[in-house]
Amino acid sequence: MPAGKPQVQDYIRTIVDFPHEGILFRDVTTLFADPRGFRMAIDQLLHPYAGVQFDKVIGLEARGFILGGAVAHQLSAGFVPIRKKGKLPGAVIAEEYTLEYGEAVVEIHDDAIQPGEKVLIVDDLLATGGTAEAGIKLIERLGGEIIGCAFIVDLPELGGRKKLEAMGMDIHVLCEFDGL
Repeated sequence: MPAGKPQVQDYIRTIVDFPHEGILFRDVTTLFADPRGFRMAIDQLLHPYAGVQFDKVIGLEARGFILGGAVAHQLSAGFVPIRKKGKLPGAVIAEEYTLEYGEAVVEIHDDAIQPGEKVLIVDDLLATGGTAEAGIKLIERLGGEIIGCAFIVDLPELGGRKKLEAMGMDIHVLCEFDGL
């Protein structure tokens, strides 16, 4: 850890060539494992929303569940997971999206959000924005009002932030890393 006051990015390790050669994987589990780092990240994710009332916090599969639960607790809001296809019991709605190597589907319970409820979307990493875009579409189909999207890491070269902002989303990120 660098000298001086640590920043969120100081707690995130980089793993070279994972999951494929040429990828620099930004591993937030080291941030989650450190009590000071984890609290710092949760506090900073919440900071721009001080005084805003939320009904629900939405966590995107899977590390968004860890963050979303902590954020929901701090906001005294409910927590709703958006999961990969086939992981939620009961009635769901689904949204397909494109990955760099194929397609995927995410789902949400069809009664998880009531029309007009104010929600905050939380996840660890914003890369291409595909998962977040699919989540936004699900929330909008249920009538939720998305107040913001908060991420720990943005990979600006992959264009996810621009994609979500073009959809009218307010984006909050704690740090950026260059490279893929």
